[in-house]
Amino acid sequence: MPGTAQTFVIVGASLAGAKAAETLRAEGFDGRIVLLGDEARRPYERPPLSKEYLRGEKDFDAVAVHSAGFYEEHDIELRTSTSVVAIKPADRAVTLASGEHVDYDRLLLTTGAVPRRLAIDGAGLDGVLHLRSVEDADRLRHVLSPKAQVVVIGAGWIGAEVAASARQLGAAVSMVELYGVPLERVLGAEVGAIYRDLHAAHGVDLHFGVGVEAITGTKSVKSVRLSDGTVLPASAVVVGVGVAPRTELAEAAGLAVDNGVVVDEHLQTSAPGIFAAGDVANAHHPRYGTRIRLEHWSAALNQGPAAARSMLGHDVVYDRTPYFFSDQYDLGMEYRGWAPVFDQVVFRGDPSSGAFLCFWLRESRVAAAMNANIWDAGDAIEALLRADRPIDTASLADPDSDLADLAAPPRA
Repeated sequence: MPGTAQTFVIVGASLAGAKAAETLRAEGFDGRIVLLGDEARRPYERPPLSKEYLRGEKDFDAVAVHSAGFYEEHDIELRTSTSVVAIKPADRAVTLASGEHVDYDRLLLTTGAVPRRLAIDGAGLDGVLHLRSVEDADRLRHVLSPKAQVVVIGAGWIGAEVAASARQLGAAVSMVELYGVPLERVLGAEVGAIYRDLHAAHGVDLHFGVGVEAITGTKSVKSVRLSDGTVLPASAVVVGVGVAPRTELAEAAGLAVDNGVVVDEHLQTSAPGIFAAGDVANAHHPRYGTRIRLEHWSAALNQGPAAARSMLGHDVVYDRTPYFFSDQYDLGMEYRGWAPVFDQVVFRGDPSSGAFLCFWLRESRVAAAMNANIWDAGDAIEALLRADRPIDTASLADPDSDLADLAAPPRA
């Protein structure tokens, strides 16, 4: 195990970075740990920013990864408001914006992602907001009131969750999306329609299959003009059209980059001694035989510790099942698996009841599954995914058929 003479540097004071630092100490590393973050706050979790934190139900301490004293207590040098401007793999050093050089023996990149911007007229007006940081959530919360007219552009996870929270706070909400239903790119049209109906039932003004031509106003946003000519009044616009991995440092340093920093199943980059985890990492997944970049809390939570163990020389293979969750109004869900392509959707239970399971199949094999307001099915779903064999769809849809039995190996 590395000794006290070694320095491990983590660029990105994120969930992944913070959990990596925690794991290094838990695994017995007694060298120097430097955790560098360009935000002014200690590391925090991002999912609550569109939900409980945005609605004022949780404060910052409730969403922080660790208590305020954790880093000092564990001899972790947390340096906030500190930007890294260059990585020097040949010198094994990073350069800070101040000009300071910090040498490393191992380096972990947990730089995350940034929201994509709209390239249309009015995109820079006051009141056009994105949601990535606590400060973004604070600004958005400030404008959400029963008198607010909010236009949400994009019905992915951020857009859909912000729309739900804004409605729960009493704001009038319009949702605009190029696809035919919310979340269609991830969940498909059938399940996306459930979320369409959910938002409609809560009074969201829906505009699907239409683009945005311009955001209008003088200094502040006044309205949004759609490609079909519709003009939506707006006191605030929330843009949720995806994120881009923050790969600039890695690319300038000569690391392999392809939709994120390319890493192997051990989360090691193309450069010796440099690792990456979380939103920025495009990691080879041995179960799927391809690289996957996951923009979800679970990847940051679990890849950070896995990368830390790899940095220590442990033989770690990251092969966890992709997982994410979402809460919108009274519909909570968990999604497990990976189904970029599927040929069948099977429901167990009635989606209109608000509690159901859903399975995405490819060649009769369960590629992904979602449990909605049913919280005791996770283990059985995981077993089905790992079984990776044809499943009888009638049994899968039958609530009286035991999921665990379906996942069990066939009898000889």
